[in-house]
Amino acid sequence: MHLTDARGINYIAMEANKPPAEATGKLRVLIIDDEKNIRTTLALCIEQMDCYVKAVSSVDGALAALRHESFDVAFLDLRLGAANGLEIIPKLLAESAELMIVMMTAFATIDSAVEAIKRGAANYLPKPFQPAQIRHVIDQYVKQRELRRHVSDLESRLREAAPEIELESDSSKVRALLEIAARASASDAAVLLRGESGTGKTVLARTIHSLSPRSKNPFVVVNCPTLSEELLTSELFGHARGAFTGAVRDQAGRVEAAEGGTLFLDEIGEISPSLQAKLLRFLEEKEFERLGDNKTRRADVRVIAATNRDLADHVRKGFFREDLLYRLNVIDLQMPPLRERSEDILRLAHRFLGFFAKSTRRRTPELSKAAQAALLAYAWPGNVRELRNAIERAVILWPAQVIEPEAFPAHISQHARSAAPQLGGDFSLDDIEREHITRVVARTATLDDAAVILGIDDSTLWRKRKKYES
Repeated sequence: MHLTDARGINYIAMEANKPPAEATGKLRVLIIDDEKNIRTTLALCIEQMDCYVKAVSSVDGALAALRHESFDVAFLDLRLGAANGLEIIPKLLAESAELMIVMMTAFATIDSAVEAIKRGAANYLPKPFQPAQIRHVIDQYVKQRELRRHVSDLESRLREAAPEIELESDSSKVRALLEIAARASASDAAVLLRGESGTGKTVLARTIHSLSPRSKNPFVVVNCPTLSEELLTSELFGHARGAFTGAVRDQAGRVEAAEGGTLFLDEIGEISPSLQAKLLRFLEEKEFERLGDNKTRRADVRVIAATNRDLADHVRKGFFREDLLYRLNVIDLQMPPLRERSEDILRLAHRFLGFFAKSTRRRTPELSKAAQAALLAYAWPGNVRELRNAIERAVILWPAQVIEPEAFPAHISQHARSAAPQLGGDFSLDDIEREHITRVVARTATLDDAAVILGIDDSTLWRKRKKYES
């Protein structure tokens, strides 16, 4: 059966090839378009994919629907009468943060597509589109949902092993990063993780491996700066007997040990030019020789590398090969420092409190308001690793059940006195507003509750939080 809307958009009703069965019920889809014919035809197409569909014609209708029901996917038209669909995206996400928004338009441009993605849309469909494209969007959501479930299961399994394992985040930057990492995990492409020391690059590398088809095979770590050039070459590729003093037998390297799995090269920016050439050859051809041996060997290994250096600057200065950089950063992920994801500081702090309380066999302590203020005010140059150490120290040394700023090292605790702007103090109105909004959001269960207390609408609150995050 063929269906055609007023603009000549053809929809073929799908009567076969049903989508994957959903363990938790039908996918719930919201259509937001001011043209009745499009709403009808698109709804019919999606319903025959065994989805629950609700179609509305206005912004108010969409917001009302999200307040009364939960939806997984929203198809949003770029032009809704006098309204601009781009401006509606933040409002929809404020109502449902996990909503997958698909922008639709018969007036597609690269600029509008880029802007839609920047504002939070997950996909962009130029009209006319075919049922196969709609099916692809639905299948994409199913896959992403399964990946999120896998990440959640992985976090639960690892929670007892290492307190740094925290894949959930309130930071939009980190959530976007994890979505890309989850998609990247399905491929064998090289991944380059950038970021300051202590931001969790190793944790992210392990996550990518655990989500990949290679997850049942080894995840092998090589810490590049800890060894000399000769020893690092041997560590990576192995050596033959007599290759250097102390090489009393043939020895396989980490590349062979990672066969079928993932090789994680930590601080790749520290390796020598000659080793860079050998690594480049391995990335391109999957071939290598052990040190002191002429036999060419092959290995099926995915490479993930990490660095806290500016490799582009190293290339300009001649310290790092440009062609190697291109091979390494097929997928380039930037881990934000903790100071740029302040929403996660208290989440991580409470995570560490629980972990170290359990390991020291004491009841989980609480953080006083002053202690929380000190943690939020500190810049955390050592990132998550430094926060972990500060909390571990406090749990071990502070005897009381409520942890005060004095439990932290002096360079952290001193921020408790100057952390929060005070009424009548030497602070700008912007500082006072920021502090008040931050505190209200921190103590309320939802952004809706915070907006009610602050006396502003949710879209205004969303804009202000984005301003403070930038």
